[in-house]
Amino acid sequence: MPTDTGAELEELLTRGDLTPVGRISGSSNGALLCLVGDPADELLVIHKPEATERRLWDYPDGTLVERERAAWLVSEAGGFGVVPPTVLRDGPLGPGSVQQWVGPTTGEEDPLVDVVAPHEVPDGWHVVLEGETPLGEAVVVAHCAEPALRTVAVLDAALNNSDRKGSHLMRDGDAVRGCDHGVSLGVEPKLRTVLWGWSGEPIPEADLARLERLAGALEGRLRDELGALLTEDEVDALGRRVAALLRRREHPRPRGGWPAIPWPAL
Repeated sequence: MPTDTGAELEELLTRGDLTPVGRISGSSNGALLCLVGDPADELLVIHKPEATERRLWDYPDGTLVERERAAWLVSEAGGFGVVPPTVLRDGPLGPGSVQQWVGPTTGEEDPLVDVVAPHEVPDGWHVVLEGETPLGEAVVVAHCAEPALRTVAVLDAALNNSDRKGSHLMRDGDAVRGCDHGVSLGVEPKLRTVLWGWSGEPIPEADLARLERLAGALEGRLRDELGALLTEDEVDALGRRVAALLRRREHPRPRGGWPAIPWPAL
């Protein structure tokens, strides 16, 4: 696996030979697991071809793969470190996105989000949804309280992420990474996530600093980069969301008129 970082990693993702090695089971957009680079410097990646996208009525402009790239640019500009490096390039089926694969490094890792019986919720976890199994047994959806996961929640609020499932979250050392941002960055408020546990609580200072950094970046080069991927209204809406988060300094609460939690939650 390569040790390149930053610009070198982005160059590898963009220019390296892309070789499919499998299809992601259950993917709605034909995602492929690929190797990029030569055998001495190869990296696992997820490739999402534009040609196999299933267009959505509420995201009529641009492409979902462009939103994947835009989410990475936003994450990097603010120093969130949540979205794995993501580029746009040609692949076996034409243009699409290529994102560095992030997955478990050990056999079993502690979950970030889980569905458990009410009496099995770990200490300190946040319960975000109560329900029952087909047999009538009570269950809850809950997530841990780790600061790195809280940073994801702040970024999701800025991105207006409408599909933050538990399965879209992975540990990466001390960090938490998130994938599948193709349905983000819309204009209308539609935050839909399993990370509501901090609703109404003050945003930590470290995450406010990230939002400040993002706000500054939106006044410069980042706006131009996003303008090539999103509509002007979408870029403006991103700026308004960031400004509102900085003004209120608290995690948003669920709003009416839009489902607050994706289904399935995991």
